[in-house]
Amino acid sequence: MFSVYSRTARRGRGAARLAVAALMSGLMATGAISGAGVAQADDGATGATEQSGASATLAGLETYDTAVIHGAGTDEKVSAGLFRMAVDDGGTLQTYCVDIHNPTQPDAKYRETSWSGTSLHDNPNAGRIRWILQNSYPQVNDLAALARKAHAGSLTEQEAAAGTQVAIWRYSDKVDVDAVSPAAEKLADYLQRSARDLAEPQASLTLTPQAVSEQPEDEAAPARTDTEAGGRADSESGDSEAGNRVGPVTVHTNADSVTVMPPVEAAAGGVKLVDEKGEPVTTAKDGSRLYFDVPKKAKEGSAELTVQASTTVPVGRAFASDTRSQTQILAGSSESTVSATATATWASEGAVPALSARENCTKGGVDITAANSGDEPYTFTLMGTRYTIPAGQTRTVTIPLQEDQAYDFTIKGPHGFDKRIRGVLDCSTTSAVGSTAGGGLRTQATTQPSPASVGGTGSEADTDLAETGSSNATPIIAGIAVLLVLIGGASVVMGRKKKSPGAGDGSSDGE
Repeated sequence: MFSVYSRTARRGRGAARLAVAALMSGLMATGAISGAGVAQADDGATGATEQSGASATLAGLETYDTAVIHGAGTDEKVSAGLFRMAVDDGGTLQTYCVDIHNPTQPDAKYRETSWSGTSLHDNPNAGRIRWILQNSYPQVNDLAALARKAHAGSLTEQEAAAGTQVAIWRYSDKVDVDAVSPAAEKLADYLQRSARDLAEPQASLTLTPQAVSEQPEDEAAPARTDTEAGGRADSESGDSEAGNRVGPVTVHTNADSVTVMPPVEAAAGGVKLVDEKGEPVTTAKDGSRLYFDVPKKAKEGSAELTVQASTTVPVGRAFASDTRSQTQILAGSSESTVSATATATWASEGAVPALSARENCTKGGVDITAANSGDEPYTFTLMGTRYTIPAGQTRTVTIPLQEDQAYDFTIKGPHGFDKRIRGVLDCSTTSAVGSTAGGGLRTQATTQPSPASVGGTGSEADTDLAETGSSNATPIIAGIAVLLVLIGGASVVMGRKKKSPGAGDGSSDGE
């Protein structure tokens, strides 16, 4: 059974032309960073461009009871408890919700992400939520012992799940919410009162950076070190048959080892994956540095590196969806399949770009990092504005977006370079909105997901540029997408805006 927390009314929308103008003006505020020819992106844990960590499909609310949200003269009953997710390629996750007023979507796809890409980014109590997860159900499955600590008498699994969810909501959404069951309510009070600040957990598996690029040296030129080459070096053996190395890409994981899946040789033009000594690799571990070994005669091309492992995802990792389904936080994990990808681009002359992206909730947008390791400037057009990255340098463009805006950019470059970046910005909860104009809560509980709950209610003068799902703005989306493709820029989809949640007090305690 699914439980959906959907709002029966939606806030007004920004006019499409004003949203585009804001996006354009935001793109003008870019900063150049002098650096090597490797795109140094984020920690690999945010954004929807490359896979990092676990990806899963929402199966539904599995273990739950009832809670009540108190509003301005109105009480609303909702289901509160544990969700279950099916991990791609094997595994199961248990999660709680950290965005009570947003709906869940049927079979929504989720990706592991860092707190910086979710509403937890500016929540001083995010660490307390992790403490609750580690000190309650299902991490603590001795319900009798848990009930004694909470002075709750006895607890069923449903009551334990509901009490835990209620305590989390009080910190994640700043809502006035109580569990209906007296035992569950006592557990929620105990968890809220006892919670201490803990650090954010590390990702289950990431690669950094997510994109590298290089211009191979002339065969007659002397070999360079990694530092001199800005992240690439010729094979240290001096063998004339050895290729040019592009990288490194570093593995970060809590797994004992990862399987390294090399590029398809036919598509990658003979590219191999090697370690720091130039030896082919099929496995790696945390801290391993991997390189793309590119044949010396290869003039231009690209290749993708994928690593995969089986591990448990750390409790407290956030999971975000690109379909506007409420953000989740991990409460438990079976042995699950996790993976991460990175790309390499090379060319013998001209500009050689590498692009990566990350959602930046602190700045309220998406950071696109472009590096150029070639011997000529790299110029690309985004939303009608031209950007130039000098040879050997890196520039980051922050694209400001409204809350819940879907984004879909395609950036092109020389040698057939084509990079698509897409996702949905979800940086806030809606608890600060409070209630509707009529005094009722903007929340309802249903037993089945309702795509209609994602639709807008704006007037003609106050409408979305675009919505996820069905919307009157769909023709606008199509028209803009076609126009942007024609100018070689990007297609952009925008959505609704929500107000940021209020901040609470936080205490600090070592993990």
